Amino acid sequence: MIQIKRFIDRVATMEGKQGRDVILPLADARALRDEIAKLVLDRYTDAPAQQQKDEIIHVEVKGSKW
Repeated sequence: MIQIKRFIDRVATMEGKQGRDVILPLADARALRDEIAKLVLDRYTDAPAQQQKDEIIHVEVKGSKW
């Protein structure tokens, strides 16, 4: 998450200076790519597990004396 935070900070800095371009060294760009890929992979692999955890709740409402 460090690379993502650094990227956000760089974009915020350039916005403050009203800059038009954000330039990253190749090493930083690769590290950012790797972090984003890990996040996507974690999200993708966790999705089926979360679907299995969904439980079914049955609610029965009786209005016998209404």
